[in-house]
Amino acid sequence: MKSKDMNSGGYQYIPGVMQYSGGVAAKVGYKIVRARFLDLQPMEQGFQKIEQHLERVQRPLDAFCACELRSPAQFSQQGFADFNQGYAETLRQWGIMQGNDNPIARSNVCPAGNQPSSPSFHAFSYTVEADIDDQSFVIAGSGEAPEGKGDYADVTVAYGDTSEAGLRFKAEFVLGEMERRMSFFKATWQQTTAVQLYTVFNAYPVISAE
Repeated sequence: MKSKDMNSGGYQYIPGVMQYSGGVAAKVGYKIVRARFLDLQPMEQGFQKIEQHLERVQRPLDAFCACELRSPAQFSQQGFADFNQGYAETLRQWGIMQGNDNPIARSNVCPAGNQPSSPSFHAFSYTVEADIDDQSFVIAGSGEAPEGKGDYADVTVAYGDTSEAGLRFKAEFVLGEMERRMSFFKATWQQTTAVQLYTVFNAYPVISAE
């Protein structure tokens, strides 16, 4: 599998599942800019503000390439499918998503505290024209389960195991998946400028060993 071009948006992406791509990287002549909302924005309102921001900076809708979401609680399998259908519909209306081919990288986190009342935008990324040599990229978030393999509960690595050994198995899978995705852009950890780890458990013993 190879990355695909989103030429109108100025980036390339790793084909993934319907709800998101595996990651995005700016094409030559562009860079990726991240913008964070001061407050979480519910989905419909967030899409509107993203559209308004892109208009202000004179970028087309398809310059939108990644987003970071926050949700109030874990979805059921059907609830996640329903949410993704509504999310994808806006991307289709914007002309970004064709069929089930979704170029947008995404992460979705359920905070342990200060949960939003509904799924919301925390931040988003988009491309701008830039004369730079360094490649900018965003890798989509991943839990400890392979994508597109059925119900998450059936394929989650070390399901329900929060021991140090269980967390190690989970971390090894996630780190390996991040490295696999970065390899599409010929990137490694050395090229990252920020890495976000989300867990309510103590991951230090595992991560420090890696």
